[in-house]
Amino acid sequence: MVELSGPIVATFIAYLIFMVLIGVWVYRRTKTLSDFALGGRSLNAPTAALSAQASDMSGWLLLGLPGAVYAAGVGQAWIAIGLAVGTYLNWRFVAPRLRTYTERAHNSISLSAYLESRFEDRTNLLRTVSALVIFVFFTLYVASGLVGGGLLFETIFGVDATLAITVATIVIVIYTFLGGFLAVSFTDLVQGLLMFLALVVVPIVVIASLGGFTPLFDGVSAAEPSLLRWTDTASFTDGAWSDGAPMTFVAIAGLLAWGLGYFGQPHILARFMGIRSAADIPAARRIGVSWVLVTLLAAVVIGLAGIAYLPEPLENPETVFLTLAQDLFNPWVAGLILAAVLAAIMSTADSQLLVASTAFTEDFYRRHLKRAAPEAHLVWIGRAAVVAVAVIAYFLALQGGTVLDIVAYAWAGFGAAFGPIILLSLYWTRMTWVGALAGMLVGAATVITWEALGSPGGVYSLLPGFIAALIAAVVGGNLGRRPEREWAGSYRHATSAELEPEA
Repeated sequence: MVELSGPIVATFIAYLIFMVLIGVWVYRRTKTLSDFALGGRSLNAPTAALSAQASDMSGWLLLGLPGAVYAAGVGQAWIAIGLAVGTYLNWRFVAPRLRTYTERAHNSISLSAYLESRFEDRTNLLRTVSALVIFVFFTLYVASGLVGGGLLFETIFGVDATLAITVATIVIVIYTFLGGFLAVSFTDLVQGLLMFLALVVVPIVVIASLGGFTPLFDGVSAAEPSLLRWTDTASFTDGAWSDGAPMTFVAIAGLLAWGLGYFGQPHILARFMGIRSAADIPAARRIGVSWVLVTLLAAVVIGLAGIAYLPEPLENPETVFLTLAQDLFNPWVAGLILAAVLAAIMSTADSQLLVASTAFTEDFYRRHLKRAAPEAHLVWIGRAAVVAVAVIAYFLALQGGTVLDIVAYAWAGFGAAFGPIILLSLYWTRMTWVGALAGMLVGAATVITWEALGSPGGVYSLLPGFIAALIAAVVGGNLGRRPEREWAGSYRHATSAELEPEA
């Protein structure tokens, strides 16, 4: 912990002011709900790539993953491998078609609107249920960001946890309220660069301080040999490591299954929808995948380095990055690096608040309450929804829980509920709305049930949830009225001007 004055405080304040100024800068450019939700589909490749990955990883990348590796060893890195593969597949197989299909689907600005239009659902069930799933699981996801923000402020400034979460909530809401999608995307671009810098610098400096990789691995092995075994998981209790149980094939598959979650994350899919053209996606994919590979590897190394470098085990493993940054660097550099944690938290929470707000405004308010509402009115409803979701998430965050646990629940919920039906919507042109609804409901219900049962066999709930949803969607996809519109055809280099006009 450091004092509430000095270079670290100055760095944090400067960073927060800069983020708010971005929100103010784009405030005047946010005139319609489409501007607020998707920024007029104007993102270039670097902005789309870095904002997608920054909003993806969140404080989990700097707190949760290093903490998991610190506590249980390299076996937790199976998560990172699954995420890296999932990132590539998402950019490669989902992004181009989703960008084109959502514009063809009556220029859908929300995932719920896209699904209704794509499957020609005339019952309104698909849109309503999907928006409800988004609202519920994103509220949980935002809560994980607030817990991470609270942990950051509590560790750095030593303030009470409740006050820390309160400060984090206020900070995250301000510029999301002001600037909508463009503010979120531009701030995420800056935050993605800051996260990359911090995650590269910290492991380089700590390894140099240890004298190289050999002392690093020797130090980890001395603490507990199982920490370096890919098929074992160490146990961390009462501030000490001990040998844990061997990892089964099913448990490893469950960790790798984190990668399946990418296909159903609305805040990441929104970046695919907001890129200016499908022709920009190959460049964005190269940038995004490179960023992910480097940062995931760095996060794993930070977890291991903390074991070898720190003289005493940490009470809370998720503070390993924060502790190393304060110990290794002078206050000015430490302030910049620690601001990267806040950047990671904000870059995800703002995106989630925005998507949840859009789901409420577009899919509930305009759909059911005020169809003829003026665009300016809808923008303010969207802003009000940002505040409402943040308040609910704030009270959930006060209930406690680790960043990794809360993220894991929400990630599984989205991945199982939306992943299979998004893939099928892009590659099975004759699938029906019945299949989409069945897959969504079964996927979400399986995750909730699996978590309630305590994850039998140690299997991550996303794996059974995804499989069950896929089966339900395929079976149900042969029932009900098939879409009349033809969705197959060229999509790779479509631009707005080239897309088939709507009737």
